[in-house]
Amino acid sequence: MSLVDAPGHSRDSREPPFGFWRRSYAMLVKEFIQLRRDRVSFAMIVMIPVMQLMLFGYAINTTPRNLPTAVLLQEDSDLARSILKALENTAYFRFTQEVHDVAEFDNLLLSGKVLFGVEIPRGFERAVRRGDRPALLVAADATDPVAAGSAVAALGPLVQTALAHDRAIPDGGTTPFEIRTHARYNPAANTSLNIVPGLVGTILTMTMLIFTALSVTREIERGTMESLLSMPITPIEIMLGKIIPYIIVGFVQATLIIAIGIGLFGIPLLGSLLLLALLSTLFITTNLSIGYTFSTIAENQLQAMQMSMMFFLPNILLSGFMFPFAGMPAWAQWVGETLPLTHYLRIVRAIMLKGATLSELSFDTWALAGLMLVAMIIAITRFRRTLD
Repeated sequence: MSLVDAPGHSRDSREPPFGFWRRSYAMLVKEFIQLRRDRVSFAMIVMIPVMQLMLFGYAINTTPRNLPTAVLLQEDSDLARSILKALENTAYFRFTQEVHDVAEFDNLLLSGKVLFGVEIPRGFERAVRRGDRPALLVAADATDPVAAGSAVAALGPLVQTALAHDRAIPDGGTTPFEIRTHARYNPAANTSLNIVPGLVGTILTMTMLIFTALSVTREIERGTMESLLSMPITPIEIMLGKIIPYIIVGFVQATLIIAIGIGLFGIPLLGSLLLLALLSTLFITTNLSIGYTFSTIAENQLQAMQMSMMFFLPNILLSGFMFPFAGMPAWAQWVGETLPLTHYLRIVRAIMLKGATLSELSFDTWALAGLMLVAMIIAITRFRRTLD
């Protein structure tokens, strides 16, 4: 039998014209059809660059302005009002609180409700008239050196320029009062004191979201969901069984990062370690609940991963981890308040660097608890629909 007559060689073995390009074109068409059917992936292709463009173009500001400031006005005089107006005209300071004693002044800085505090002492105007050059105190929350640094650096010359033609100020070559700046909680403006505690929340957000976002879709793709559903177990029991192991994993991660930060980078831990552990557990549970919600919405592991990255991106950019939160426009701050990482960054930095207590962190604690509750309700509801 000849080779031509052998089975499998009877047909013409010559390559048809443009065969390579036809097959490549067919695969190209097939891939586009598949992409069109996968609407979640197609939406991510469009939304991620648009989101990045919008956030970097409109929300991110590396030179923050209109920073919330408290004022302790111990004398109400024309000179004091002129100084406050001049500070506002610099565009760095926005007076949001007026306090009446030093304790309230310190508490506002400690709780993070303001980034600056201005104290004008009694007899200030009289001391200026006498040429005694009294001191004006500007206290700054320096846990975020980027947010406080530009305002503090420009404070002296800007105020001097703004008051140069004010009639309340005597003529002279120098400012007739001294501006004393007090950078609290991070006087050396060490960026690692701000970055390392923030890394705790950032790493936990990324890992916890990905772990749980893949949990349900992995069961479905492997075909083990049917055997899981045949067992006498409720949706909430399944959810708790999948979340609790990762709570332990997240707690171990947080412990490791904090221990390295304290031992290697010299990050202080001025507050309660127990409070930090409890609120870290709350934050971990919140992220796990959100990730579990994604796993009930996604049809496969790729979609679950894409949803996690889509949620992780605004957490990084709008939480105050990379860029000063107070320098963002109002709409970006409102979006940031809906993100768990925003509240946890305030908590971990306040406990470690300021020694804050639960009463000073009540707003962020309740915000995390509310976000966790909403995410759990959505996750359980979606999972029940998946079972149906």
